[in-house]
Amino acid sequence: MFKKILIANRGEIALRVLCACKELGVRTVAVYSEADRHALHVRFADEAICIGPPRSSDSYLNIPQVISAAEIANVDAIHPGYGFLSENANFAEVCEASHITFIGPSPAVIRIMGEKDRARAEMAAAGLPIIPGSDGVVPDESAAIDAASAIGFPLMIKAAEGGGGRGMRIVRSERELLPAFHTARNESEQAFGSPNVYFEKLIERPRHIEFQVLGDRHGNVIHLGERECSLQRRHQKVLEESPSTVVDQGTRKRLGDKVVQALVRVGYSSAGTVEFLRDSSGNLYFIEMNARIQVEHPVTEMITGIDLVKSQIRLAAGERMEDVVPSVKFHGHAIECRINAEDPEKFTPSPGHITAFRVPGGPGIRVDTAAYSDAIVPPYYDSLVAKLIAYGDDRFEAIARMHRALDEFVVEGIKTTIPLHKRIITHPDFVSGNFDTHSLERMFPSPKK
Repeated sequence: MFKKILIANRGEIALRVLCACKELGVRTVAVYSEADRHALHVRFADEAICIGPPRSSDSYLNIPQVISAAEIANVDAIHPGYGFLSENANFAEVCEASHITFIGPSPAVIRIMGEKDRARAEMAAAGLPIIPGSDGVVPDESAAIDAASAIGFPLMIKAAEGGGGRGMRIVRSERELLPAFHTARNESEQAFGSPNVYFEKLIERPRHIEFQVLGDRHGNVIHLGERECSLQRRHQKVLEESPSTVVDQGTRKRLGDKVVQALVRVGYSSAGTVEFLRDSSGNLYFIEMNARIQVEHPVTEMITGIDLVKSQIRLAAGERMEDVVPSVKFHGHAIECRINAEDPEKFTPSPGHITAFRVPGGPGIRVDTAAYSDAIVPPYYDSLVAKLIAYGDDRFEAIARMHRALDEFVVEGIKTTIPLHKRIITHPDFVSGNFDTHSLERMFPSPKK
């Protein structure tokens, strides 16, 4: 096992990794920007090193600064959490060159999964169903016209080397094609440093289903079931749950086995998530893979009893899968609400000073957060304040516990999405399980300007 791990992240995921390290008896090193000087991960780590000004490009994304901190602290490994450098193959390579273990997949696998068109090709070759689309990157207008003609409308333009809704456009007619193509390329260039995009057939009103996986460094991969992530706003997940109400045991086994076979084929190690879209006929199509721990990993932990972060660390240290996760059993239902520092009506950021903060408790309730009363939510980073997770023996109990916990959750001084979540979990479409990736737009239409 490692003796000391540097946590190259901030907020709740930095604390989550820190807790896992403490339980494993591993010393921790926090890195922080000047804006996070008073953050809890800085306070609770064994050592803390400032790596730059508030902007993430000058601190959390600054590879030389992070590596310098790791070398100064003499760490064995770096855990990148999610976001920031977690899927940066160059960073993983620098870690290797510096004789520091990167707690994640190999740089080669990160590159494959980070290039969405290449990932599609690899997964198709491994037998996973793929949404009809372009044969790789669409480089110019002529290729765009040819690809659209072959696929048909409506179609989706996607950034080849990114996600989160940036560089993404829906095209419903030939007239919209070229303007959307150029807009998507420009957005992709600005967000990811590459203008490359590819095309996919648009699935109307899809469900977003993802499979959690773990791989060791000895060629073994397992899956830990699926999560339902269809409730989204602007392609950003808002609420997740596990298991999905539309995935039966047979589908879970059949598709899960294919996922495992595909990832063994590419040599995947560490935690990761394979994402699918489900059409109205029940067909599931691979769309992408996130080669890291996910924000929504707690719902899988709750229904399996498996600590994914501790498992991730142990596997990176070279332990075999059968020793880390001897078996996988599913029980109950879990729901996670992302509590963001946002105006729940306008969805605009709401950074500021938290004047009161009380988290709920009681049976089946878990809160992952780095916030506290008198903390400052800075404007420079993701708006996530807390993840509220409710577990029950079945979905109805999980919903009831989430309803109670949202009522008990107190955050004052800033606006949060707590009121939005109260509306979601009582909406008939959510309660019945009848929703898709566009449901929030229909449930709560944006106010007219």
